Amino acid sequence: EGKLVYVKANIVLDGGAYASSSPAVCANAACFAVGPYEVESATIDAYVAYTNNPPCGAMRGFGAVQTGFAYESQMDKIAETLGMDPIELRLKNAMVRNSLMPTGQPVDSAAPVAEILEKLRDMPLPPLTATTDGFDVIELPGGASNVTHGEGVRRGIGYAVGIKNIGFSEGFDDYSTAKVRLQIINGEPVVEVHTAAAEVGQGLVTLKGQIARTELGVQRVVVHVSDTQVGSAGSTSASRQSYVTGGAVMTACRAVRDEVLLYAMEKLGHLHPHLLHFRANYKMINGEIRDGEDHLVSSLADLVKDRVFECTREYRHRPTTPIDPITGQGLPHAQFAFAGHRAVVDVDIETGMVKVIEMATVQDVGKALNPQAVEGQIEGGTAQGLGLAILEEIQVVNGKVKNPSFTDYLIPTVLDMPPVRSIILEYADEHAPYGLRGVGEAPTISSTPAVVAAIRQATGLALTRVPVRPEHITSTI
Repeated sequence: EGKLVYVKANIVLDGGAYASSSPAVCANAACFAVGPYEVESATIDAYVAYTNNPPCGAMRGFGAVQTGFAYESQMDKIAETLGMDPIELRLKNAMVRNSLMPTGQPVDSAAPVAEILEKLRDMPLPPLTATTDGFDVIELPGGASNVTHGEGVRRGIGYAVGIKNIGFSEGFDDYSTAKVRLQIINGEPVVEVHTAAAEVGQGLVTLKGQIARTELGVQRVVVHVSDTQVGSAGSTSASRQSYVTGGAVMTACRAVRDEVLLYAMEKLGHLHPHLLHFRANYKMINGEIRDGEDHLVSSLADLVKDRVFECTREYRHRPTTPIDPITGQGLPHAQFAFAGHRAVVDVDIETGMVKVIEMATVQDVGKALNPQAVEGQIEGGTAQGLGLAILEEIQVVNGKVKNPSFTDYLIPTVLDMPPVRSIILEYADEHAPYGLRGVGEAPTISSTPAVVAAIRQATGLALTRVPVRPEHITSTI
């Protein structure tokens, strides 16, 4: 009836000549080999080998990308064998809150796998590419280099869903540090935020400013360039910075707010006796302190004057444990993220050219603190997954890279990217600051298998590797 009872996975990774991050990537690949599905039993063997190839390190997805392509390809194969709709098979086996990972760890926050799949299924499909009078051949697979008139073009639709951990795992002490300073400059409250977290385009600088404005109720926030004298923020990786550095900024801001309110109690307690016992009900907003009934207590400028309030705080995600080397059990992960994709492709079976017509995606982000930045991360992860599906590959022969430049290593450009239609779910993670979840990596897990599933449907081919190249389509039809 389509219920998974046992999964057996054998994973072999090429680590290259040096270990780098390979052991951790291998462990992550093993942890997520079953995917976002409930299964009674699993045997997972994962190995990483030293080879004469260039060293391999971490990249977006950290091992979950490789196994994501494998388990989603397997789910499609099972559905075909059983004569089931691939969405229905996934719904029958979808994780829910408190489902168990193969490590025995419960997913103790929202796991909206079924909702992701249902929303993907219900989203309207794009229209078929026109093949009648007036259509432009440049819209066909192959674009300007197209040599046909669409006689061999077939439409395919593919679905995939994935799961990814957030933050450093397996007992690693994962934390970040923030220093927040409040003072009055030219009669206006100004907040300065110092962290060592690196901004690499994900929008962290904006987010830190948002958090400070929200927590301290000021308009002027200065986010300083990363400074390791403040204290460690760890690497900008593992979709962790919004979680740990955002949490550190939040905690430091709240410490500053508590000091300001305590100072207000000392200075104004005789005028506002409730400050003595109900300080938690007071808030700072628009440069003012207001009580629980929104009555003005004082402006920050009048209260603070030449005084400076400064607090430094560390923030850690909840503790994790290493995986037991004998049993394979443990609590290795602090948080999980879920995302799904639907890919619509046109494939010219005569030339082997593929054009991705549309990518639809649904992702649970816990809380979208900056919706536009969240959309950007989802679209970026989708683009990278698309590239891994049909373009990107480091070609190594006898230990030497044969395509060492972007002339030969192809990535999606604006001409390759289709419209991305996204739905953001917000099921707060009660263990995380503001309920947020890391966003950036999860889209790469499901976008690659969705594109390949769509190509399979269009061609009827098994397609067991990525990227799918034209010769993989034309030589076997």
